[in-house]
Amino acid sequence: MKIDPFLLEIKNMLAAKEEKYLGPFAERSSDAVRRHPENLEGHRPAFAVDTDRILHSRAYTRYIDKTQVFYMIKNDHITHRVLHVQLVSKIARTIGRVLSLNEDLIEAIALGHDIGHPPFGHDGERMLESLCREHGLPSFQHNLQSVRFLEHFEKKGAGVNLTLQTLDGILCHDGEVHDHRLVPQRISSFADFDKKVMAKFHNPDFRLVPMTLEGCVVRFADTVSYIGRDIEDAIELGLIERQDIPDLCRRSLGETNGTIVHNLVTDLLRNSRDGAVSFSPRISEDLLQLKKFNYERIYLNPRIKKDVEKIKTCYRALFCAYFDDLQTHKSKSSFFSEFISKMKPAYFNNTHPASIVCDFIAGMTDDYFLKQASLFGCDIPQKQ
Repeated sequence: MKIDPFLLEIKNMLAAKEEKYLGPFAERSSDAVRRHPENLEGHRPAFAVDTDRILHSRAYTRYIDKTQVFYMIKNDHITHRVLHVQLVSKIARTIGRVLSLNEDLIEAIALGHDIGHPPFGHDGERMLESLCREHGLPSFQHNLQSVRFLEHFEKKGAGVNLTLQTLDGILCHDGEVHDHRLVPQRISSFADFDKKVMAKFHNPDFRLVPMTLEGCVVRFADTVSYIGRDIEDAIELGLIERQDIPDLCRRSLGETNGTIVHNLVTDLLRNSRDGAVSFSPRISEDLLQLKKFNYERIYLNPRIKKDVEKIKTCYRALFCAYFDDLQTHKSKSSFFSEFISKMKPAYFNNTHPASIVCDFIAGMTDDYFLKQASLFGCDIPQKQ
């Protein structure tokens, strides 16, 4: 392929700019590795290409109606998944800019990290996990599903061929894990990456660490982005009051989302050096206490769990119905017409039936899930 000299000049100029501004621990675009090598004509660096592929994926489009924490709520100001990943991207890029890291890689990881979340947030994830295990699969984990969607599901099963560095950051993003300090654990090939995926698949407790400092930053930014935002949403919904935040956390981290984000980011910038991302011991402990507060007073609050049983029944009804469609080859069912027929034959032939059902359900938006459940006569919860 003949490369346009003008585009090549721009690409070389951007590469020279990277060398000038990126720090010694940053990931260079020239080091990007793809599972299927490409000879791309264009001016965009490799990780910027990843960002565009994620933004234009069908899974990213479905973020718009994916629950973050609070579902079945009639309130347009409550955080949805699409806003969450944008906040993660903004916070992580701010940190990365100060640490002289690759902001293109940070943005790609941040925007793609939650693509595998099923309908109704972590509650939905636990429901789907249970059903997967009943049907012979080792586990369902949304970070693994994010990788699966982007590698094996987009483009009718062909995937979008993202770089190793972006996929590894998405795999290892888990903001639910409490980290005081992270140092990248380098890998150099997709063979190593596949080993990490399988280790996590078979053992959900397997500890993942990103291969790049950019991936480590996104993992911290994931926590920073949701911890205060969830408090603001809970106050908006009348679940808690601001003075309920523990005094120690209020004094150390703040009592508004803006203050909490500022203080956590500032502490990270003060303590991250020599190829590591780190909170100070005191801030790390105070953040852990704030996480515990959020779990007890927000995430486990009975007032937001009143529809759990109905949704669980819907999950089971859909999973069993679709699984039966596959087993009996009901090619005229909506499952086949809206999903199976749109995938390449290799996907259907090489994928476990329960995995196919899991892929379909995990990719649904909340509203589409409820519409499908209503077709099977489920008692559908109503937004309050």
